[in-house]
Amino acid sequence: MIIKTIQTSAAPAAIGPYSQAVVSNKLVFCSGQIPLTPEGVVAGDDIEAQAEQVFRNIRAILKEAGTDLGAVVKATVFVKDLNDFAKLNAVYERNFGAHKPARSTVEVSRLPRDVLVEIEVIARQP
Repeated sequence: MIIKTIQTSAAPAAIGPYSQAVVSNKLVFCSGQIPLTPEGVVAGDDIEAQAEQVFRNIRAILKEAGTDLGAVVKATVFVKDLNDFAKLNAVYERNFGAHKPARSTVEVSRLPRDVLVEIEVIARQP
């Protein structure tokens, strides 16, 4: 089995011992993305601004892997406060449009850099 590591400067570098994404058998496993800009700065202080940055990061990584949001089959969302669920959903729906991948959403007590949201996805390559 061949595993290819995905790395792009259009998304923030990993802040630990992991890859932005890996590809195996035409599946792209994108590591959890937090709302860091490619320069490593937390984008915004509300759930909408942070979620939009997360989607910019995911798009950049998927593009580097030769795919896009339309090929996402599963998303896992970690949110600091489920009271932000409706606002987060609005950003999520705006980014995915009519495409509705399987999804799990979990409230967590703390995320890296004390951000409000982290999203990981699994996508397929064409």
